Amino acid sequence: MTINYLAAFGSAMLRGLFICLWLVLPLSGHAADFSLQDLQGKTHRLADYRGKWVLVNFWATWCPPCLAEIPELNSLHNAHKDSDLAVIGIAMDSGSGKTVADFAKARGISYPVILGDRKIVTQIGPVEVLPSSYLYAPSGEKVGYQPGEVTRASIESYIKNKKISN
Repeated sequence: MTINYLAAFGSAMLRGLFICLWLVLPLSGHAADFSLQDLQGKTHRLADYRGKWVLVNFWATWCPPCLAEIPELNSLHNAHKDSDLAVIGIAMDSGSGKTVADFAKARGISYPVILGDRKIVTQIGPVEVLPSSYLYAPSGEKVGYQPGEVTRASIESYIKNKKISN
């Protein structure tokens, strides 16, 4: 059984394992930056989000676990976007931007959506499975990587624990 299979067809127990992996696979490094253009033409730079946590989520319209986490990401983004956290979705679909935009609208995605490509992956980090997420601290430092689904609770818990330990 490969991690791709686990990510695509994980049970609740496996989702719990992925939540643990979020904590086990921390990244530490220098402040990073990226520049991404969303489907509406707005540019999102990591530097523009200084002072906020930023969750960058790679997903695809054809990916069942990706679809399952959209409500969690919407909830997370809507609860924190005006205060301390932003979510950015990167759709790794090979279709047109219009197809992804229509899909995002139909699913009620409230966070910015970018049409992904290799150049974007190079800016953020490797994507071995979908979904995958990277978390940036308010300083701009890349602090976490999560292969597989994330939940609002797992992200909020991670951030709370990071605040306590600092």
